[in-house]
Amino acid sequence: MKVAVLSFQGDVEEHVEIANKAIERIGEGYAFATIKREEVREADALIIPGGESTTISKLMIKSGVAEEIKNFAGIGKPVMGTCAGCIIIGKNEEVETLGLMDIWVRRNAFGRQKDSFEAKLNIERIGEFNCIFIRAPLIEKAGRGVEIMAKFNDYIVMAKQKNMLALSFHPELTGDTRIHEYFLKMADI
Repeated sequence: MKVAVLSFQGDVEEHVEIANKAIERIGEGYAFATIKREEVREADALIIPGGESTTISKLMIKSGVAEEIKNFAGIGKPVMGTCAGCIIIGKNEEVETLGLMDIWVRRNAFGRQKDSFEAKLNIERIGEFNCIFIRAPLIEKAGRGVEIMAKFNDYIVMAKQKNMLALSFHPELTGDTRIHEYFLKMADI
């Protein structure tokens, strides 16, 4: 199993590290950071980390990786977006996104950096999980084919649609591998 972590910006090393721990627990393979189209194409799963969504979007489009990710997702390979990655794989009026999931995402919905917080949430198929929100977006609307996996104060903060997984929080900062394990099992390898 090869897991690519898009490395234009954000918690790249944290995702690589926890994805490697998750792989050790459930199978064989490795996670690696990349911005190269050919490496994305050859991966079995892709993680788009948090960061600044406008910057990530511009760099993905300029480099041609955006089209590669659309093709990647189109053939059923799993893609997980966390925080800014959640915005990138959903839909938003302020940022040019990939629009891979039928979700509308609002940027910085919980406030600025100083408003960051942690909350224990009950996540479908995962259980109780300590969720870390940093300048977090929220999923304002979800289409019919979208499964809502977690809410915080009635706001959607985690959702799944076919091979896509969107989270408005940062599982890579917790040391808990269960969400990454769940995501990697979506690759069915």
